[in-house]
Formats: sequence, C-alpha cells, structure tokens
Amino acid sequence: MLSLIMLQAAAAGIAQLGAGIGAGLTAIGAGLGIGKIGSSAMEAIARQPEAKGDIRMNMIIIAALVEGVALFAVIVCLLCLFM
Repeated sequence: MLSLIMLQAAAAGIAQLGAGIGAGLTAIGAGLGIGKIGSSAMEAIARQPEAKGDIRMNMIIIAALVEGVALFAVIVCLLCLFM
C-alpha cells in the first residue's frame, strides 16, 4: 500500500515537471518565432519600403497566430498538470 502511494506521488511530480517543461518550451518557441517574423518583416520593409503597410499587416496576423498556438499549448500543459 505504501509503494502505491509513493508511486502516485512520483507520477504527480513527473506530471508537474512535464507541464513546466512543456510550458517553458512553448514560451521559448513562441518568442523565437515572433522574433523571426519581426526580423524578416523589417528586412522586407528595408528592401521594399512602398509595401510597408501590407508587410506590417501580414506580420501582425502571423504573430497573432503564433501567439494563439503558444497560448493553446500552455493551456494544454496546465490541463495536463491539473487533470
């Protein structure tokens, strides 16, 4: 009986560790993705300044999509933690 309790505690600890690592990797990935989007957009604007409005609009849309996916992944990690 004691080993079953210890096994459940170990499983809970591993779940917490996994949720923390998952949320951290999600935040790092989103930061890298948005940074790449921003740098590519600035390079495109420098090459073609007359298209700056279209480039900026597309950059904002793609950055919002990346943030949405990152938020979804963090929510999944939190659900894994508390379920």
